[in-house]
Amino acid sequence: MRFYSFVLKNVVRRRVRSSLTIIGVALAVGAVVALVGVSRSTERSFKKVYETQNVAIIVQQSGKKQRLTSILDTSLGKEIEKIHGVKAVNPGLVEFSSLEELPDAVVMNGWEIGSPLMKKLKIKPGGRNMEPGDERCVLLGEQLAVALDKQPGDKLSLFEADDYTVVGVFESPISYETRSMVLSLHDLQRFSGRKDQVTGFAVIVDHPENDAEIKRICAEIEALAPRIDALSADDSVSKTTDIRFISAMAWLVSAIAIIIGVVLMVNTMIMSVSERTREIGILRAIGWRQSRIVRMILLESFLLSLCGGVIGAVAAIALTSLLSRHPSVAGLIDTEITGTVVVFGIFSALCVGLLGAAYPAYRGARLLPTEALRHE
Repeated sequence: MRFYSFVLKNVVRRRVRSSLTIIGVALAVGAVVALVGVSRSTERSFKKVYETQNVAIIVQQSGKKQRLTSILDTSLGKEIEKIHGVKAVNPGLVEFSSLEELPDAVVMNGWEIGSPLMKKLKIKPGGRNMEPGDERCVLLGEQLAVALDKQPGDKLSLFEADDYTVVGVFESPISYETRSMVLSLHDLQRFSGRKDQVTGFAVIVDHPENDAEIKRICAEIEALAPRIDALSADDSVSKTTDIRFISAMAWLVSAIAIIIGVVLMVNTMIMSVSERTREIGILRAIGWRQSRIVRMILLESFLLSLCGGVIGAVAAIALTSLLSRHPSVAGLIDTEITGTVVVFGIFSALCVGLLGAAYPAYRGARLLPTEALRHE
């Protein structure tokens, strides 16, 4: 019997224990792939929002990494427009509001009518974009429109029973946007009591590919007034408190899952070595070296971990995809798990297998043939 066939039979003949171990590893890897995948996908989605809108720089109040807490004066936008290299400045206000029709709060974006950001919206057939002179009008993301069962021309109660007309429904490849609504900046300022105030400015530049140019413009913007942060769109997203919190929680839970997987693997392989003490003694007596015993135990653990890793990664992709389609979370999270995250998950499973089998392999290799043969 060949060495690898012998290893495979050792795994297969203990079907119940091997199956439970594979399930345990799969759960650990599934948690890693799902949490890290969703975390990175969420960050990528926010960056994609700015990328599709050609926004290169985000200006906010200094120290306010959460967009809702930033407060800037609208007049600052006029000063930013004067900086050389700035193509357009889009003031924006972000608020959350509850609607009777939905259990969760809805993101409200206040933009100037006719601004580049509003013009970038892809309006579905049957509706139109907001135009100068429109009053009490709103644009709905397609997921939000489905949840509210609204179409262009329908009325929507906002701001203490004020009726707004849905003039259009916009599409977006980004889940965050499809669950939001867009109003005129004036209307949202009036509703929130933040007259002449905005959450921040989205700045479009002439040469977004020039990092040195972007840094220069950021420095000039920050020199316009105290307590202002001007960051590239990517840096702004990465440093947002919400994104950092999601990422930290994902890695923390993933680390706990991996530790549990290692403990499970150690327990499984120690039991395997203990039950096969006599078998290992016979193998040592017929000439197997210690290194060969170590290889055997490590390979058994490797097979269990590989199976668990693949199953866990596939299950994580399937479950997160199903979750993203559920009405309660549709449009709130992105679940586009990349190949890099899947590879990382499987690699984590292999590390779990090797770490979990290290001590049992050492213990098995240290068995003396005479002592092992006397074992009952």
